[in-house]
Amino acid sequence: MNILVTGGLGFIGSHTVVSLYERGHQAVIIDDYSNASKEVLEKLETLIQSKIPFIEGNVTDSKLVENIFKNHQIDGVLHFAAFKAVGESVEKPIMYYENNLNATLTVAKLALEHKVKKFVFSSSCTVYGDQPSPFHEEMDLLPATNPYGATKQMSEQILKDISFAHPEFKVTLLRYFNPIGAHDSGLIGESPLGVPNNLMPYILDVALGKRPHLNVYGSDYPTLDGSGVRDYIHVMDLAEAHVAALEKSLKPVNIYNVGTGQGSSVLEVVKAFETMNDVKIPLNITARRPGDIAVSFADPAKIKNELGYQTKRDLNQMVKDAWNFAKRSNHA
Repeated sequence: MNILVTGGLGFIGSHTVVSLYERGHQAVIIDDYSNASKEVLEKLETLIQSKIPFIEGNVTDSKLVENIFKNHQIDGVLHFAAFKAVGESVEKPIMYYENNLNATLTVAKLALEHKVKKFVFSSSCTVYGDQPSPFHEEMDLLPATNPYGATKQMSEQILKDISFAHPEFKVTLLRYFNPIGAHDSGLIGESPLGVPNNLMPYILDVALGKRPHLNVYGSDYPTLDGSGVRDYIHVMDLAEAHVAALEKSLKPVNIYNVGTGQGSSVLEVVKAFETMNDVKIPLNITARRPGDIAVSFADPAKIKNELGYQTKRDLNQMVKDAWNFAKRSNHA
């Protein structure tokens, strides 16, 4: 299959491109470099030993996206392109609603017009809101705790409504949890531009000496050690879930959690990183961030039962691969 990958140079998109080629598919990438660097494309082409069609631009540009569908035989879409920082979304809600919703509307509309029948959406566990874990797909979605989560809820609804009106347009909503790690080559990994918003890039900055300490937001959550608990998933496991969804999802609307089914606290992740990589991470315990919840982890049974998919890599592998990438890309 020839797959349009929106946001294909980002952290999750780039690793999924590798998985696509490993399974014998091809990619056409569109990315505007808003949270990715130009070197990622070169590294992807090195990994897969092939040139990848690439279009620079934002998927809210309907003329640009229409030309991609006209000029390439697209068999499916993997839609990653979105702003994704919870804290930033609280500070800049208009930017998040404008970009994320328009991106979904534009690419879905054009995919439908060009008779593309497979559409996989990069959703998030934030759609569940603040309710007890483990999250399972049949739960009611509570109001999102931040605008980022709200854009994911709204995008899901848009895609479900389109598929209801056009059942041949098969939509898969992948609600995933907290991807970390990197490709085991160390060539690609998570390299956000600017100040990191996620835990692992911040740990890596501290480990590399770029920042004096890791800020731990909240020590009074109702968890074993007081820090927030999340379901961390290796980015290559997550990438493989997208390819499984493209190949195997059968119903007009398919909804799956992608996680390990286990929660790890911030302090447990730090401890694993220190132990596996023999690097000390100084901590600064500070106040909770707005929009964060205490505990979030998946019930991953449905994707295993329906697609035969499950994660393979544990937390130790995640922190080891993340550090391998950081050292290689920073020549540490």
